[in-house]
Amino acid sequence: QVQLVESGGGLVEAGGSLRLSCVASGSSISRNTMGWFRQAPGKQRELVALFTGSGLINYADSVKGRFTISRDNAKSTMYLQMNLLKSEDTAVYYCYLALIGTSTHYWGQGTQVTVSS
Repeated sequence: QVQLVESGGGLVEAGGSLRLSCVASGSSISRNTMGWFRQAPGKQRELVALFTGSGLINYADSVKGRFTISRDNAKSTMYLQMNLLKSEDTAVYYCYLALIGTSTHYWGQGTQVTVSS
């Protein structure tokens, strides 16, 4: 069974930084699609950044140049470094993993990021 556990959220002032972590157990993080999504109040969940199964990286236009996704395969941990945070980045951030070649996917429990202006 795959489990994803996020950490690192919190309250930060606009212009500040946070780093989110997602520890995965039960599946390889290097061979599967894995990424970060977020959901703000009253809005749909949206992609923030993603590693594809082939290792390519996709970013939402709204975070390009400010956020960086990375991973440490040895620690089964994925990160999201968020810089120059804006109030519109306020949301619950979710870790996501999709098993390559299947329709099976998993979500973490989410971590709250609040940016004060």
